[in-house]
This record gives sequence, C-alpha cells and structure tokens, in this order.
Amino acid sequence: MKMPLILAPGLLCLVVSAQAVEPFASTYKPGPSTTVLIRDATVLIGDGGRIDNGDVLLRDGRIAAVAEHIEAGDGVEVIDARGRWVTPGLIDVHSHLGVFSSPGVGGHQDGNEMTAAVTPNVWAEHGINPQDPGFEAALAGGVTSMLILPGSANLIGGRGVVLKNVPSTTYQGMKFPGAPHALKMACGENPKRVYGSRAQAPMTRMGNVAGYRQAFADAQTYMREWDKYEVAKAGFEKQKRKKGESPVIPKRDLRLDTLAGVLKGQITVHNHCYRADEMATMIDVAKEFGFHIAAFHHGVEAYKIANLLASERICGALWADWWGFKMEALDGIQENIAIVDRAKQGCAIVHSDSSEGIQRLNQEAAKAMARGNRMGYAITPEHAMRWLSANPAQAMGIAEQTGTLGVGKMADVVIWNRDPFSVYALADQVFVDGVLAHDRARPAAKPRSDFQLGIDIGVQP
Repeated sequence: MKMPLILAPGLLCLVVSAQAVEPFASTYKPGPSTTVLIRDATVLIGDGGRIDNGDVLLRDGRIAAVAEHIEAGDGVEVIDARGRWVTPGLIDVHSHLGVFSSPGVGGHQDGNEMTAAVTPNVWAEHGINPQDPGFEAALAGGVTSMLILPGSANLIGGRGVVLKNVPSTTYQGMKFPGAPHALKMACGENPKRVYGSRAQAPMTRMGNVAGYRQAFADAQTYMREWDKYEVAKAGFEKQKRKKGESPVIPKRDLRLDTLAGVLKGQITVHNHCYRADEMATMIDVAKEFGFHIAAFHHGVEAYKIANLLASERICGALWADWWGFKMEALDGIQENIAIVDRAKQGCAIVHSDSSEGIQRLNQEAAKAMARGNRMGYAITPEHAMRWLSANPAQAMGIAEQTGTLGVGKMADVVIWNRDPFSVYALADQVFVDGVLAHDRARPAAKPRSDFQLGIDIGVQP
C-alpha cells in the first residue's frame, strides 16, 4: 500500500488513503447561543476603531453588526451596557497554561522536552492538561484565545497550538479550528545554560546558531528527498507500472516534518529572544532558509531595532516592564512596547508568559500605554487595544476569524465594567463564539474544571 506525503491544513502528515486525515484534529464546536444585542457601550473595535454609545449584535456565534444604533427586533436579548466598554476577546500569544498546569508541582511540568537541543517533533498539545484551573482564571480576565507554547529550554522546543478558552475534558475540544501550528524557538541564555551544564552542545551562542542552521539544512535535504520521490512516483504512475519497480518511500522523520512545514509556510515561527543583536541574527537565519518569523517574544531590547522589525513584518510580543532577571534581560525599558508600536507599520503585542499575568493583560497594556504617553506618543485606548487582539491574532494566523469586532468574525466579546485600561477594570461578561462563558454577576454559573470544582465545593461552609 502506497503512503504518499500530502499536506493537511497546517502540517505535513502521511496517510494510507486518498483522503487526508489530520492527526489530533480539533473537535471543538461552539455551544448553542442566543441572539444578543449589547447596547450603548463604548466599543473598541480592536483595529484602532472606536464607537461611543455603540451597539454590538451577536447572532449565530458571529458578529452580526456593529454600529451607533441597531434595532433589537423580536427574540433578541438586550444587554444595557451604558457606562461600560466592549472589546474583542483578549488573545495571549505566549501562554504555558496546561503544559505547566496549576498547582506547580513536578507532575505538571510538561513544557520542556530537555532530551535534545532540537525537538521539533514534540507538540505542546500532547502535554496540555485541559483541567488546568488557569484557563478559567484567564477567562475571567477576558482572554478568549491563546497560543500554548513549549518552554524555552531548547533551541527548537516543538510545536505550539492555538486554543479557544472553553471548558473541555480533552485538548482537542479546545483546539481553534483551522489555526496553524506554531514553532517555538529560543535564543540566548536558556538553551546554552541547559545543555552547556550537561557538557552537550550548545554551550555558547555560537553553538545555538549552528544548531538552528543545521536543523533547517537537514529539513531542506529531507524536502528534496520527498520531492525526488514524488517525481519518481509520478513517472512510475505515468508508465502505468509497466516498467521498473515502484520508487522507495523515504523514511518519515517527525522532527523534519515540522521544520519542512515551517519552510513551506504552513507553521508560524515564534522566537523567544531578548537581545537586539540576536534578533537580527535570527532574521538572517530565517532569510538563509526562506522562512518568516511571526514574532519575537520577550524582546526586552526590541526598541533598539523597532524599524528593522517593522520592515521585516515581525511583531514584538513583549512585557510591559519585566527586565533585569538575567543578563540578556538587563537592558530593558518600560517604553519598549510603545517604541515598537510607533515604528511605521510596527506590530506590538502584550503577552503574558505567566499564569498570573494572563489574568491582567489589560493592565499590562495600560502600563505600556502610560509609558508611551509620557513620551508624547498620545496612545489612545482604541489604538492600544490592537496590542491585545488584532496584532496577536495576526501573528497566530487567526486574524480572519477573530481579533476584531468585524462583521462575520467569531463573537469573542468582553463587556468591561469600565475603561479596560483602568486598574479597576473587571470583565463583567465574556462571550466565546456568542456563548456566555463568564458572568461576574453569576459566579455559580461559570464553568469549572473538575480540579477546581472539587476545591470550590470543599471550601464552602
């Protein structure tokens, strides 16, 4: 039986039939939703737009309309949002929920496969605990989608996966339908510290770069082997199998499947990298092998090369004020996000990398906005909202589906009790695909993981 190499959405896979079968496919289906009209709110569209005293209509799990006034019609649930603000659901482009599940014990450490410096064969989704109570806490902070990444111990840590923030007993039930996988890479101190201490390569930044280059060089060879096979197979089939023997199928390599997916543009690249010089080096590595880096993560020195990042269409997924906790994080400034954003066509993102920070992404963005405004940048709430929704959606390859309150997009929506960039802001209601997933006024109705449910019942009087 022949096993041709075919391309399924977002990855390379082998199948034994003519029909492509995506392994570990999403089983997520939106729950039943009602038609909801959110009325008289300050609406931040997510793309820089704003409507004061605006309405948002949710129908069939999608954004049906956004305008200054929308007629309710029959059978429509109306939510009076006067004095409140409405935004797209927040999106975290860098999370480890599920792979470093709460509570933080040894049995929950599933984010770093520290058996080799290059492990693109591992997938973060295979380590996700969907019962991590951190998902629920993030939902209460307005987060409706997130990219779950492997840790940063390795040069190439494996595939990340995009999740919808919905309760499920399986990670497949949370997978964002159609979202591409992401490749997690890491620069600098982490991989050389982990492997240098074991007397294994890499021990230096020189070794780091050699490791990336060799991995992608191997992937190019792998792709050529498969291309050669496909040509030989086509010739064999054209002769209707009358002459010669069927060509031998190359051996499948799960590591190189992933890297080939990157080189074909099917898997996005997310690169943990702090220093400006190392980011510039990684841009050159990407150019050498013909792939694109979607975002540099952490990037405390991104402000030094903001124009370069913008010209290369690379987002900076950054913290508001984390710095100084190791040498490569020493030269951080609190204006980093604002400067990256300020570059022409710059793409700034506020990310968490934290089970606690993901609960207050809006406040992290508020800090960055305040520092930018002190520089005279005049950053408005409607502009800063891009850092939390449209820009991460772009970097994750899901902007056509979510990230703004665009008509036809997923009804991932947050109603805030006030300006979301206020320290006093709380998410009153959170909708995921039009389904009310969190309601601050009715805490008993919110979803609970099995883990959290047992704890909550145990502490009730």
